[in-house]
Amino acid sequence: MTTPTPQDLVEHALSVSTADDAIAIVRHSTSANLRWANNTLTTNGEMRDVTVTVIAFRKQASGVSIGSVTSSAASREQVSGIVAQADAAASAASPAEDEAELLRDNVSPTWDDAPEATSIGVYEAFAPDLGKAFATAGSQERILYGFVNHEVTTTYLGSSTGLRLRHVQPTGHYGCTGKSADLTRSAWVGGATRDFRDVDATAMEAALAERLGWASRRVDLPAGRYDTILPPAATADLLIDAYWEAGARVAHEGQSVFSKRGGGTRIGEQIAKAGVRLYSDPEHLGLGCAPFAMAAASNNSRSVFDNGLPLTSTDWIADGRLAALMQTRHSAALTSQPVTPVIDNLVLEVDGGSGDVADLVAGTERGLLLTCLWYIREVDPQTLLLTGLTRDGVYLVENGEITGAVNNFRFNESPIDLLNRFTHASATVPSFSREWGDDYFSRTATPALRVPDFNMSSVSQAL
Repeated sequence: MTTPTPQDLVEHALSVSTADDAIAIVRHSTSANLRWANNTLTTNGEMRDVTVTVIAFRKQASGVSIGSVTSSAASREQVSGIVAQADAAASAASPAEDEAELLRDNVSPTWDDAPEATSIGVYEAFAPDLGKAFATAGSQERILYGFVNHEVTTTYLGSSTGLRLRHVQPTGHYGCTGKSADLTRSAWVGGATRDFRDVDATAMEAALAERLGWASRRVDLPAGRYDTILPPAATADLLIDAYWEAGARVAHEGQSVFSKRGGGTRIGEQIAKAGVRLYSDPEHLGLGCAPFAMAAASNNSRSVFDNGLPLTSTDWIADGRLAALMQTRHSAALTSQPVTPVIDNLVLEVDGGSGDVADLVAGTERGLLLTCLWYIREVDPQTLLLTGLTRDGVYLVENGEITGAVNNFRFNESPIDLLNRFTHASATVPSFSREWGDDYFSRTATPALRVPDFNMSSVSQAL
């Protein structure tokens, strides 16, 4: 017997469902990874996975109820089991409040194409250079630890109403931590990539060597407000949280920083400095993502009824004004705003932003340069106050030069507030969030920002 294709699994799910309508989403993923420690490659591997989501829609006198089930599956028999569970769940569910007409009759020209894949061969150029980086680091008493992963996911979305959509998403990232031989100094570099052709292991090791050199002098500082440079990675760490909290329904109900006092949303209000633009675009060069909506379940910012909805470039903040929030068709009706669904990338641009982190350092009399942030948690949704820790390198800037490393801190800041308070911005470049990029959201482009009074609320003992 031949192995069914993803298209076969979609068609089988739709044909055996007893629901009034159904959507089947099949994700075919392959991945390849390398891991290293103590200047030695420790593991490598390839993985393959096929995940099937079936969403059943049952029409009732009082509305449409839904049932959604997701599971790994590779055979028609396994898919039949998923369909049966989804159909039963739809029959038992109450009517869905986000009910809308399902999208119809749209077929991707590549629907019949086979899924694309990656393999360990994606590291053909990177791996030999990584070996050279190990040798360099070892000869100079540095220790490298790290991980790289590359994944290609081909998604097939079909519906009983005539949708047959396909999208191929390459996603990759690298991260490497360097430590001094006595383990008292630590530094990190990382980034996102679509194919590893743009990742230079030699440059990665050189950057770690430079940062560990900066840390040869240690200065202890107390908690307080400091003139602080957030590199693009740290900017992304904070703005992803802001994006995830930008759901229109939550704002409309008065539960977020984007809620207007007295009711409604702040769309149209000035919430950042003039010249600030925050947007998403499925066709952004280097950050391309799915051009249609995909949702396995409904929540405050996604709706299963919107599966297949076309996505286009969307400004969330335009010239400092809140231009849009994440809207399903249901929430758009509540807020009387256009439908602006979730898009899987995020770009921050600042008019006049130029240069890079080094240029911001050169213009700083005394302050701090961060590496990245981690363990970020929300404290207050009404202001989007976040707390978290600095990690793997906080550097002292004096008279435009980096003169040493300081202790880590816990911070308390709101990314929306920071967009009003920053004084300088670099050019926007591809970035990678240390906190959220590995597993959740890796497609970002952000500038470095200089904030004159960043709140380091307490000292952290973490290295």
